[in-house]
Amino acid sequence: MEYRFARRMGCLPPSFLRELFRVSSQPGVISFAGGLPGSEHIDVEGLARASRLVMEEDGRSALQYSTTDGYLPLREYIADRYRRRLGIPARAEEIQIVNGSQQCLDLIAKILVDPGDPVGMERPGYLGAIEAFSLYEPVIHTVPLTDSGPDLASFSDLLARQPLRFFYGIPNSQNPSGRTYAGEYRKAIAELLEGTGTIFYEDDAFGELFFDGKPRLPVKRLLPEQGIMSGSFSKIVAPGMRIGWMYAPEPMLARFNAAKQASDLHSNFFCQVVLHRYLATHDLDAHVRGVSRIYGEHCRLMCDLLDDLMPPSLTHTRPEGGMFLLCTLPGGISSMKVFSEGVKEGVAVLPGAPFYVDGGGDDTIRLNFSNANIEAIKEGVARLARVISRLS
Repeated sequence: MEYRFARRMGCLPPSFLRELFRVSSQPGVISFAGGLPGSEHIDVEGLARASRLVMEEDGRSALQYSTTDGYLPLREYIADRYRRRLGIPARAEEIQIVNGSQQCLDLIAKILVDPGDPVGMERPGYLGAIEAFSLYEPVIHTVPLTDSGPDLASFSDLLARQPLRFFYGIPNSQNPSGRTYAGEYRKAIAELLEGTGTIFYEDDAFGELFFDGKPRLPVKRLLPEQGIMSGSFSKIVAPGMRIGWMYAPEPMLARFNAAKQASDLHSNFFCQVVLHRYLATHDLDAHVRGVSRIYGEHCRLMCDLLDDLMPPSLTHTRPEGGMFLLCTLPGGISSMKVFSEGVKEGVAVLPGAPFYVDGGGDDTIRLNFSNANIEAIKEGVARLARVISRLS
């Protein structure tokens, strides 16, 4: 049988992730390649108790079909958290529950992008967004990401040249670089976008994980009508529950809701009810502070080890939060070679090239510091240093 697939399937960039995860899971390999939060921070007992209570008190209702927009008490919880933490006047009517914030990438592109439409994103950009957007055949334009945010001159020039349907960015602890937009860059971006037809799509998957515990001003607070935000409980509660959300103006959310209904009717309702029961009986703020503190310790340790063990020509970002940092390799060293030799040495990294939609990035690697303990970080960076030394 010769199978014929839609043309859009040819628009997907080649995926390296399947091979990456296969080799990363081999016994004895320390993996800095994935994007996993630390499993030890998942409150298994607390979620189990919440599950039992839901089943005992409201099981039939929680196991039934529900509305597409999501469990109202959970949407109210999210809106209240925006008001309390960030000073944004969010309402439950502006919140849509989704299957992890990754689904937002697909649905936003589905409702906004026709083949050939221009969209913008950071360079390097999040691989999951590149893959999700590519299915809808846009022309993706990139803006270089500096330590303070998107290069403002390039951003301004792109807006002048292209009527972007949206610009996708991760202002807080960006994936893959770990960089965070400076406050003045957020304001400058809002000023450049104001009055244009371009939406700013603010992916805030890591916004709660700042090591100092201080929230940063969202771009959406400066662009209430042009800004949309996605968020997720995956990084702060449990990724396997697949509960995220979209926060957007109601007219846009109506189209988003229609597209989601056509796709899956609604997200896992039982998990929504269990999650809300858990959140209503646990101090999420205290939990997030504790996780962020540990991630900060892991990040500082990894940065110190890279400084101590690597050649001076290897540079890296210094994240303020999140789960990743990006290394630029010494001249002439290929990230794919580092990957293949690293697996032989017992350490896995993620080569940077897939994050560069317009080419480049083979001199970079992304490292994850959230899913390895202190001893694994020490040993893993030592193994990586041996690989870099040999290749140098």
